[in-house]
Parts: sequence; structure tokens; C-alpha cells
Amino acid sequence: MLNVTARQDLMSKIIETLGVVVEDARFDFSENGLEVRVVDPSHVAMIQMNIDSAAFDTWELDETKLGLELRKIKELVSLGGPTDMIEMAYGDETGVLTVNLGKIDRNIRPLDNSTLTPPTLPELKLPCKVTISGADFTQALRAARQVGDLVNFSIDANTFTVHVLGSTDSVTVAFDKDELQHIECDGPARSQYSLTYLVPLSKIFGGLESVNIGFGENYPLSMSFSFHDGAAEVQYFLAPRVENDY
Repeated sequence: MLNVTARQDLMSKIIETLGVVVEDARFDFSENGLEVRVVDPSHVAMIQMNIDSAAFDTWELDETKLGLELRKIKELVSLGGPTDMIEMAYGDETGVLTVNLGKIDRNIRPLDNSTLTPPTLPELKLPCKVTISGADFTQALRAARQVGDLVNFSIDANTFTVHVLGSTDSVTVAFDKDELQHIECDGPARSQYSLTYLVPLSKIFGGLESVNIGFGENYPLSMSFSFHDGAAEVQYFLAPRVENDY
């Protein structure tokens, strides 16, 4: 049994965040909240999302795992406004998830959970950490995307730099220590990542006060942020592009 109600803006952000990486996801509903872990088909990007049950207006359920096509949820959610309510109901006897928005009921048959195995998250000790405003980081990524597909992040004790070298142009955005909320690193480092994944995700964190970034010399990128007054937490991992990837 599952009976969950959430504001449209929360459901929209959940679906949009996961949609950066995958088309299908297993939603694990438990007494305390919702957990979703996904990895893209090429195993380049990974997301863990945890949302406290307090973020939802109704949370009445038995522990339930539902594999869902994100497109189907997004189609219905997109018809509502930010304060509209999205109701989700599921019963084992029917095996159907009913998603309601106003007068609209959409019945969705979940995917086979055996085809959706959540990934194991990496345990990383990243030597460099930066905390930056979502707006500043988003602007830097979008500027970088104008001239190339691969972005270089570099860091030293006083500066975090976003740099892209295109075929004819380049973009550099440097943030001094006093322009960042936090910066620390064991020593200078540089690593390269794909903007194909980062720019779509920036639409999610662009309006947030803080984004935490962790990386190192050719290390995976770790990013974490929260929304809905901290009740929703996202951890994002992206594999680096190293020289022999080209």
C-alpha cells in the first residue's frame, strides 16, 4: 500500500534531477522517506537522492519499491503549477500506480524491479573541496558550454577555475577565495569532465544558495546540494575524462 502526496514543484525537481542521468529509476519508499540511486547506461554519471518524508504532504505507506519510467511521470507533472498537488497511490492487489493531478488520473504499470538494480555508491576521499553559489556555478558552466564539450576544473589554495579550450575560442571563469563560500585542497589539482551531464544538472541547482564540489587530479567529480528547505538531498558523481579517453 502506498498513498503519497507532494507539491508539483517538488515532484518536478525530483524527476528532472534523475532525468539528467537515466530514463527509468527504482523509487524506494520507506517509513522515513524516499531513496533513489541511479547510474547512466555508460556508467559515467551516478545520482543518489534522499528525500525526507516530511517533504511530502501525505506519507502513508508500507515499504514499497517501484520501478518507473520518468517520462510518464514528467508528462503528467508538467501539466500542473508549482503549488498543485500530485497524488500517488499504489496497491499490490492491482499492481498499478495511479498518479492524480486535479481531475486527471493516470494509471501506470510499474517496471519489473529486477531490471533496475541501484548502483553501489563509491567511497571517495577527495582532496579538493569547493562550496559555491548555484547561480555562479551555473553561469560558469553555461559560458563554458558555449565553446566546448569538456570543462577543466582547477584549484589551488586561493582560486577555483573553470576553463574550456575550444577549436577556436576559450572561456575562463576564475573564482577567488573571497568569492567562494569555502575552498580547501591538499595541493594544486586539475581534472576534466563532460559538460553534457553538468549543464542539464545546472538547471536544478542554479537557484540554490550552495553547491558542494569535490574533486582531485583526475578524480571523479562529486557534487552535493539540497532543496525543499533541506529535506531533499542529492549526491552526484561524474567520472573524469582522462587523456586516454579521447
